[in-house]
Amino acid sequence: MSTQTTPPLSIASFGAGCFWCVEAVFERLDGVHAVESGYMGGQIGNPTYREVCTGTTGHAEITQIHYDPEVINYETLLDWLWRSHDPTTLNRQGGDCGTQYRSAIFYHNEAQRAAAETSKAAAQAQFDAPIVTEITPVSTFYPAEDYHQDYYRLNTAAPYCQMVIRPKLHKLDLE
Repeated sequence: MSTQTTPPLSIASFGAGCFWCVEAVFERLDGVHAVESGYMGGQIGNPTYREVCTGTTGHAEITQIHYDPEVINYETLLDWLWRSHDPTTLNRQGGDCGTQYRSAIFYHNEAQRAAAETSKAAAQAQFDAPIVTEITPVSTFYPAEDYHQDYYRLNTAAPYCQMVIRPKLHKLDLE
């Protein structure tokens, strides 16, 4: 009988446009055990995708990244966040527009907040325009509907995956 134990995992919560794209990037990193798409930062409980898409709930599409800090640290996840989207565009990533697509870091503790602030300041040197990523305390996470989970892996032939996600993964040398 095996006595292997699961390492204690930490959680990072990021919004960086469409959660399908964010999920596809982070689930490819060593040390990441699970990535769940969902909603955070809004005013109503248990929002649906249809409600969030109206832009009236205040929620952002986010991913919760469950990772082993012994393998990949929070600072490395932040580095991937800056590389994987344009943090200088307010409420927009590519063709996806609206407050639900905002760039956001929801921190779970003071160490994450400090790391996010430091990382944002350092990342600013890579961009001509100001970074507009919000850094805010974590709030209630609402998992997205099942059909949003593992979207790229389950729908690689879908047009959005082929035209948006796949080129992003290639650009980041993740596929």
